[in-house]
Amino acid sequence: MPQKTTTLKYIKLCTAFVFLFGIIQKANAQKVKIDGVAVVIGKNIVLDSDIEKFKLEIEKQSEGRITISDCEMLEELMQQKLLSHHAVIDSVTVSDAEVNARVDRSIQYFTQQYGSIDRVIAAYGMNDLTDLKAELYSVQKDNLLINKEQAKLTEKVDVTPEEVRLYYNGLKDKGELPEFTAEIELAHLVLKAKPTPQENKKIIDQLTEIRQEVLDGASFRLKAIINSKDPGVTQNGGKIMVTKEAGLVKEFKETSFALEKGEISKPFKSMFGYHIIMLHEIKGNTRVVSHILMQPEVPDSRLKEVQLKVEEIKRDIEAGKLTFAEAVKQYSDDEATKKSEGLIVNPYTGESKFNLVGMDPALYARVSDLKKGEISDTFYDEERSGEKMYKFLYMRERTNTHKADLVEDYVKIQDLALKKKKEETIENWAVEKIKDTYVKLGKEYKKCTFNKNWKKEVSK
Repeated sequence: MPQKTTTLKYIKLCTAFVFLFGIIQKANAQKVKIDGVAVVIGKNIVLDSDIEKFKLEIEKQSEGRITISDCEMLEELMQQKLLSHHAVIDSVTVSDAEVNARVDRSIQYFTQQYGSIDRVIAAYGMNDLTDLKAELYSVQKDNLLINKEQAKLTEKVDVTPEEVRLYYNGLKDKGELPEFTAEIELAHLVLKAKPTPQENKKIIDQLTEIRQEVLDGASFRLKAIINSKDPGVTQNGGKIMVTKEAGLVKEFKETSFALEKGEISKPFKSMFGYHIIMLHEIKGNTRVVSHILMQPEVPDSRLKEVQLKVEEIKRDIEAGKLTFAEAVKQYSDDEATKKSEGLIVNPYTGESKFNLVGMDPALYARVSDLKKGEISDTFYDEERSGEKMYKFLYMRERTNTHKADLVEDYVKIQDLALKKKKEETIENWAVEKIKDTYVKLGKEYKKCTFNKNWKKEVSK
């Protein structure tokens, strides 16, 4: 496929995930004086530094395979700002709940990438978590406006079977048929090693004792550092910002909002274990809390029992005594998949298909050699919540890497054709909107050759 097309795909990938852009772009007077303005689109600006940062991000994501010019990068950023500008004109609205949910997800993502929230704050030059959240709020609000404006422009766009056929034949004639990588559909059967009632009571008693010690004057933070199983207790002073839209478990949010300032909750259970919470501050619809998380131990003897039971179930399936679906219905402890015969949903796509390319190495090692209908070895696993379990995997479906086929891959080709048609719709919209939108290019970028008439030159 031509280099230009590949480059634009990476540009669109990065500009769809606009964290760096918005965080770096602080549109205050001091920043604008220091950093050159590349272009103004309506009331939106693109800075010289935005172009450079996005170029670096694209090169990083493409592992150096893609390099682009400043002019190419600028044009894509201008397109984003054009959409954002007209979203406001078209009265597109986004709710605080929508924005805050994205902010929470982005903070969780960055924390995983950097290892701690303190490192995230330092990396983006923020003073504290509050500043970071405020900056991300602005970024994500802009992202949502862009997404909703695109959705509004393309809501009636569809493709007919004939358009799909013509799209496929066009790619075939040009030798540009995509290659679809191997995909699999997995199911699993899970048996959890649950703690005994005695172990649960032991943890509740320990948390009750810690709570009383804090009420008697002990430091909650010190108790958390010593006892909590949450590694985040050492970050940001152990404090957590809780909103009703935050991506936290229900029990945690409900308890946080039920407390008075300075109050400490009684022990309560969530999917992660048992907690106590101390409420430090109330800031409007936000609660600032600390917590101590403790998880009951599971005896080795119980783990061994579960392991032997899982291996027995696997042997019964292989001997034909029951089907995998029947085994899941009868034995599996995973409520999320039990009603769907153990079917695992890809958390990144929301679909049941997994792409073997880029799959988690540990999972790949377990399934790469499995054929359709085969079962993996049993293995131990542990959830982020601390739950311990044994399980095995079942290969429900498998397709190998292949060139696109109109019959076999019709749905995928239909999606590609629809995406292309939507992109063309937005491109045509942009061509018309540029005509009546204020656009001012910085002197340095007036020499660029753009695909659209951003310079508003009169055709000869």
